[in-house]
Amino acid sequence: MKTIGRYYKIFASPADVYNAMTNQVMIEIWSGEKAVFKPEAGTDFSMWDGSIFGKNVKFETDKLIKQQWFFDDIESEVTIKLHSDKKFTSVELRQNNIPDEAYENISEGWDMDYFGALQALFNE
Repeated sequence: MKTIGRYYKIFASPADVYNAMTNQVMIEIWSGEKAVFKPEAGTDFSMWDGSIFGKNVKFETDKLIKQQWFFDDIESEVTIKLHSDKKFTSVELRQNNIPDEAYENISEGWDMDYFGALQALFNE
């Protein structure tokens, strides 16, 4: 099992980034795919038309998103922290318990599909 730890810069306020990551309509806009998402602890979610799915664990408005992602019978914990800077939001990502065979795909997905798409949304 592997772990990912990364930082990303998004040129928007933490409130705007948080909204984009927790509002189902916004998720569908920047991802370009169907999503099911309700920003409440204990709710199930799916993104990219079901390619990613799991359970929402904890939310702190404009600061924190904690989820469990599922790989068959393996649970992977995802923690996303938002830190305010003068001109951007610094996003701290940590995901643990990633199956070895899924690591490269998940790693690329975070960089390109998830945070790459969010950066593109706010940099336009």
